[in-house]
Amino acid sequence: MSGKLNGKVALVTGASRGIGAAVARRLAEDGADIALTYRSNREAAHFTADSVAKETGRRTLAIRADAADAEAITSAVEQTVREFGRLDILVNNAGVSDMTLPNIVDMPVETIDRMLDVNIRGAILTARAAARHLPSGGRIITIGSCLGERVTGPGFAVYAASKAAITGLTKGLARDLGPRGITVNEVAPGPTDTDMNPQDGPAGELQKGLSPLNRFAAPAEIAAAVSYLASPEAAFTTAARIGVDGGGTA
Repeated sequence: MSGKLNGKVALVTGASRGIGAAVARRLAEDGADIALTYRSNREAAHFTADSVAKETGRRTLAIRADAADAEAITSAVEQTVREFGRLDILVNNAGVSDMTLPNIVDMPVETIDRMLDVNIRGAILTARAAARHLPSGGRIITIGSCLGERVTGPGFAVYAASKAAITGLTKGLARDLGPRGITVNEVAPGPTDTDMNPQDGPAGELQKGLSPLNRFAAPAEIAAAVSYLASPEAAFTTAARIGVDGGGTA
């Protein structure tokens, strides 16, 4: 328990499991109270919230909110502020992907719309809602992807576009919010061992081979980068894109 975020409140979107859950746990270990959102897996979200509270002694709150629903994510921000009295850190983690996506020629329009609505529109609207409450010293950290910089195979055109847009959003928000003392940064993971993309899955060996380290990241390794950006040590870091991809974009 570092205590470097004592007195802070963080909202982590899409945090029922995987990277989001690891980020929620790490920020709580650093001393922050945590609100987390989920879309449909209520059991997993409440398990994460309850276990983080038990392990760290921090207050936690699980909120149902689809990142594609503008009213729901604005309400989640407002609920966080009502419950905890403030908001200091937003981690835009909610995202959708599918390792078996078809070539764009065969991709349903509904799939394209859902990916763009969650991955980029949702990040924009959540940041917009949070920025109304963030104080000087506030943080916005968005989870991008190594695929936003280097596309390693077919089927990722729309997902990669949505994650490349995160970089532009990060730079623009850093300009908009910098005068208020708020920093905005991106963490861009490579292949990470989660339920959505397990390292022992059908594409695991191929993905490992794209990295000089020849392995997947653990979710806690992504959370460590978020922890740094949320901390006082990162007060002069903004508009940055930190790749945690094992060198996959080298």
